[in-house]
Amino acid sequence: LQQTPPLVIPVLPVSQELNCSPTSRRLAEHLDRHDELQQLRQEFLMPKISDLPPSDLSLVDGSEDCVYFAGNSLGLQPKNTKKYIEEELEKWATIGVHGHLKGSRPWAWAEETLEELMAKIVGAKPEEVALMNGLTVNLHLLMLSFYKPTPKRYKILLEDMAFPSDHYAIESQIWLRGQDVTDSMLIIKPRQGEDTIRTEDIVSVIEREGDAIALVMLSGVQYYTGQLFDMEAITRAGHAKGCLVGFDCAHAVGNAELQLHDWNVDFACWCSYKYVNSGAGVSHTHTLYNTQMELQPGVNGFRLSNQPVLLVCPLQASLEIFNRTSMKDLRRKSVLLTGYLEYLIRHYYTKDPSDPDKPSVHIITPSDPEQRGCQLSLCFSRPIRTVFQELEKRGVACDMREPNVLRVAPVPLYNSFTDVHRFITALGSALNASGRSVQ
Repeated sequence: LQQTPPLVIPVLPVSQELNCSPTSRRLAEHLDRHDELQQLRQEFLMPKISDLPPSDLSLVDGSEDCVYFAGNSLGLQPKNTKKYIEEELEKWATIGVHGHLKGSRPWAWAEETLEELMAKIVGAKPEEVALMNGLTVNLHLLMLSFYKPTPKRYKILLEDMAFPSDHYAIESQIWLRGQDVTDSMLIIKPRQGEDTIRTEDIVSVIEREGDAIALVMLSGVQYYTGQLFDMEAITRAGHAKGCLVGFDCAHAVGNAELQLHDWNVDFACWCSYKYVNSGAGVSHTHTLYNTQMELQPGVNGFRLSNQPVLLVCPLQASLEIFNRTSMKDLRRKSVLLTGYLEYLIRHYYTKDPSDPDKPSVHIITPSDPEQRGCQLSLCFSRPIRTVFQELEKRGVACDMREPNVLRVAPVPLYNSFTDVHRFITALGSALNASGRSVQ
């Protein structure tokens, strides 16, 4: 029990009530039966194992649903997506140009009908949310307005191992303003021997270097480690030193409870193909963008054009599902789901010094649920690429990130506790197979 994370201690009394082991599949099935959000899974298309290209049908039953733990990379397709797209194709075929102004989704402003739904997910006002472009395009647009270097205040603070396209965008914006990249990029790293960055260290850097920092630009959830940054504390610290503060929330939106308005975040941008299960890019800001053009008020002034309606359709299908619940309820399930996954991994695969041949798994994501979303980032004592390939053969969809992390994300909208149990079973087989392959 000493190694059991506090948040999953309720698993033990439930298992005692059922008179079964905490690692039994019976427990997972019991938790699923009492899951108030379980019906939302039916709103998505879950791939079958046989449909996944890497599956080895000599090892698994191809007729079963796959274990889809890749929502951090690409969310599942909502069932209404195809219907909505076909409606717009039919409109195009039958009324042509009149579709710009007619129908349930007039193409000229179709995305504007979704801004209120998106605002609820990120904790913003509808007029503070715009649906537009792709993530990196939006990041460039926002930094063009919010990064205003001066001779004394010119640095951008970002985390070590920021997503590569974010790093390159920041680097290019610094170069565009005629600044020295090496001097202007202030990169914060974890302490020696630690996997994630402490909030206190981020705040300390801001307090120490803040007079020279023009922009704090961090992730909401770090894509590699799965760490959820304390955006409220970071924003407060940045503002206290006169810095503007923005976040890339690609891995946070639809995953963590966000209150971007209340936290007084200056701007944020995110994509919606991960936890929001669609394909349209979105952007959020609290600052008005004023020029001599007649722009729409608020953040819509950043839009380059209206969104293609075929990208609006999957976003609508997904946001309608989100609207059947709340981020609070999704987050409550997520904490339990990921906690259950962590419990089972620690139970089976904690490193045992007395048994060096036993496969072990190291979780680099913080154990504190307040410092993570649904993703766990795993390192292995066995060759990671082999483990990944063996998992894929067994119908598990997850992803590997260089140099040595496997990212697994049980998503509360459509994943179940039984999915977690099935993953652990597949992981055991994969680790055994990977051990044989290196002997």
